[in-house]
Amino acid sequence: MPAKHLGAEGWRKPWSGPNGGACVEVLKLSDGRVALRQSTDPDGPALIYTPLEIETFIQGAKAGAADFLLTTRTEPNLTTPAGTATDWRAA
Repeated sequence: MPAKHLGAEGWRKPWSGPNGGACVEVLKLSDGRVALRQSTDPDGPALIYTPLEIETFIQGAKAGAADFLLTTRTEPNLTTPAGTATDWRAA
């Protein structure tokens, strides 16, 4: 969906960092879904996620499931029976 169809008000930058202002913006919609857009393209596309999808993503990120994307971390060993993020192996 084009982000411009969601309006200009209410977008937040919860993950802003030292990247010159280019970051992800989020908007919680009235029905509980969450929209994400690129801050440098506010009229561009927005991805829409259900509350369960966002909750699952955030819980996974907090548990370390996406740490393999970081260059300074090790990745979780997701092949263990428990499959928990606390089982670490060298990257």
